[in-house]
Amino acid sequence: MQQHFLSSAQVMKRYGISEMTLYRWQKDEKLSFPQPMVVNRRKFFSENEIAAWERERARVSA
Repeated sequence: MQQHFLSSAQVMKRYGISEMTLYRWQKDEKLSFPQPMVVNRRKFFSENEIAAWERERARVSA
């Protein structure tokens, strides 16, 4: 199974958030936002982890 990654810009666009909000989500332990893989100081997020996080957030808020 091939793993796909989203750049920080793609994650920000997906949620309509700013760079500062993404930073805060990463630092908020209670939110449990997936941590990125860093390559040459650029951040990439696992699309599978993002989708799992979305499902968990939907389950908790229901």
